[in-house]
Amino acid sequence: MFRHHSRPLVSAPAETAVLSLLLTEGPLSRVELARRTGLSPTAVTKAARPLIDDGYLYELPPERTAPGAGRPVSPLAVAPDREFFVGIKISPDHLFGAVCDLRAGIRVTASLPLADCSPETVPAGCAELLDRLLHAQPEFRDRTRHIGVAVSGDVERETGRVRHSGLLGWHDVPLGELLTAATGLAVTVENDVRALTVAEHWFGAGIGTGYFALVTIGAGIGSALVVGGELLRGAYGVAGEVGHLCVDPEGPPCRCGAHGCVEALASTQAILEAVRTATGRQELDFGQVVDMARAGDPTAYAAFARAGRAIGVGIASLVNLVGPERVVVSGEGLAAYDLFGRHIKDAYTAHAFGAASRCPLSLHPLPWEEWSRGAAAVAIQALFPQYAATATTGAR
Repeated sequence: MFRHHSRPLVSAPAETAVLSLLLTEGPLSRVELARRTGLSPTAVTKAARPLIDDGYLYELPPERTAPGAGRPVSPLAVAPDREFFVGIKISPDHLFGAVCDLRAGIRVTASLPLADCSPETVPAGCAELLDRLLHAQPEFRDRTRHIGVAVSGDVERETGRVRHSGLLGWHDVPLGELLTAATGLAVTVENDVRALTVAEHWFGAGIGTGYFALVTIGAGIGSALVVGGELLRGAYGVAGEVGHLCVDPEGPPCRCGAHGCVEALASTQAILEAVRTATGRQELDFGQVVDMARAGDPTAYAAFARAGRAIGVGIASLVNLVGPERVVVSGEGLAAYDLFGRHIKDAYTAHAFGAASRCPLSLHPLPWEEWSRGAAAVAIQALFPQYAATATTGAR
């Protein structure tokens, strides 16, 4: 099924440019591909030929580009069913998985509860979930060679190592190696918010942008940045962490050890703890706090307002520093967006500098399947040489 199971699909720069553009923005004619990539039409044809022969690309029926135009053109398109990719999102009590096609279209999903999220338990659970997903259709098993895995925390994608995950309680876990041993497939491990950002940049709201940002609101406040068309990691792999920008030096402690971080003010747990402390009602859960705020309780409403202001200031800081063309706000916290959305937008407008304030904020509700799709998107990236070196390859 695959000529070289663990190698990138493309290697030459021309092939890389043609395939990546067709994946994200196709179908396109050879003339348009030449214009967009800077290649000659002959070079485009040469680069596309092996991908057509191998079934990754195909020609659409000829069409005229305009009335009275010359010879009809045959646009090139990606064959989405040529290869499939499994994405798995690891949470403390569940594994969420999806099989996606070459265009990151979700074909089937499944989940698996976890008795615990220890590094000893998770690989076996992933293997079980993988088997369930691939069993859904015969072609899935035959045409799948990569798994993408999304996990919260500090992830070293180059080695597949999770250096730290506060949510899972992990420290220095060689997750890529463990999953390769458990599944026999190539594995790419990525931070969950960055994986989601890859999916949005390649296949969603960020298509065609060189500068893009995604912010997630929920149990944590996450973010990731695309700069010059590439996911920004920084020298230490933690660039773009809006959740740990300090917006109030006298604010509450954050789980990172600092005080007054955006996350310490705006995560669901931070909002809950603020209301519990102010009311003395330790039995409250987050859903009850949301109901209180919607019913007009001033203490609950004030906690959401403070959270919104912190998020808005954090997003404005990203926009001022990087200047993205678009910012997507997502995460499970959007279910309560009516309570802090106005405060996010007001703080963002007040703190975004000059023309940067023209950068639009768009909302993208986030079911768990989207986290799995993000994980699959980083597996799709492994088709390209600049990303394939980060995949831990299994002998299958």
